[in-house]
Amino acid sequence: MTVPSNPDPDPRTTPGLDPQGGLPQGETPPAEAGTGTGTGPYRPPRAGWAKGPLIILWLLVAVCALFFLVYAIVLATR
Repeated sequence: MTVPSNPDPDPRTTPGLDPQGGLPQGETPPAEAGTGTGTGPYRPPRAGWAKGPLIILWLLVAVCALFFLVYAIVLATR
């Protein structure tokens, strides 16, 4: 059985830390994660959908509505 790793290690046994748990003078702190939003060129967010998907969606809705309209007319004329 393995012992789970402690997310907050003891500063007395962690190498590179001073007795109070901080970094000694001149020691490099650990690197930060590169997942911040400040990386890369700035691109303002676009609002709404693109025109292509909207046109396809409206065509699909129109075809479905036309199908049910024709189906209703066929049923009414029988």
